[in-house]
Amino acid sequence: MTDILFQARAFAAKDWATVLFVLSFALIALTKNVFESRFSDFTKLAFSDKYIKIYRDSEMMSWFNILLFVVQMLSFAFFIQLLLSYSDKSVVSHYSKTDYILFIRIFTLLGVAVLGKYLIEKIISTAFNIEEFAEQFNLQKVSYRTYSGIILLPINIILFYNDSVSIIVFYIVIVAILITNLLTYLNSLKIYQNLILGKLFYFILYLCALEIGRIISCIIGLQRVSI
Repeated sequence: MTDILFQARAFAAKDWATVLFVLSFALIALTKNVFESRFSDFTKLAFSDKYIKIYRDSEMMSWFNILLFVVQMLSFAFFIQLLLSYSDKSVVSHYSKTDYILFIRIFTLLGVAVLGKYLIEKIISTAFNIEEFAEQFNLQKVSYRTYSGIILLPINIILFYNDSVSIIVFYIVIVAILITNLLTYLNSLKIYQNLILGKLFYFILYLCALEIGRIISCIIGLQRVSI
């Protein structure tokens, strides 16, 4: 009788990332099928502000935003880990792009930072009596940030499975993200300029409080990731 020997298969270092990449595209496909019309308008966000005008009064915590928020967090967490792994080859063993524990830490800290910032925005907007403006303003920022995260997803896949990537590529992506955020702010100011001028003092306090909170969150996050 022939003996059958079973050999344990080692879990490949990149298998966890493949699963998450597939999960991300599955969430995008699910969102597209469930919210077909809205997703169609959302995909044109880079060329038209039709989506912002139509859904400017929609709820922030809708399933459409929640599903794509998960994709956004996965995408940006992957990019941060890739950036850390390529930023300094002397610490590549410490910041490895295949380290799933590091990814979990980055994903968790990023999620807490974003959700914490949103909660702070809600508190501050309530205190300054600008809830309606803050909700619409935040929804517009989230829409563009989610759009950037989805576009970043295939870039992450290329960077993750390619071991000979120049750090310049990361700089280009970072600059593109910063420019997108800047244009988002300018577009928001243009759309809500009448409302802002009516409550200019509270709006300035609102932005200042958010920026201080963002700086503190970034400092704490970087310290925890480095531990």
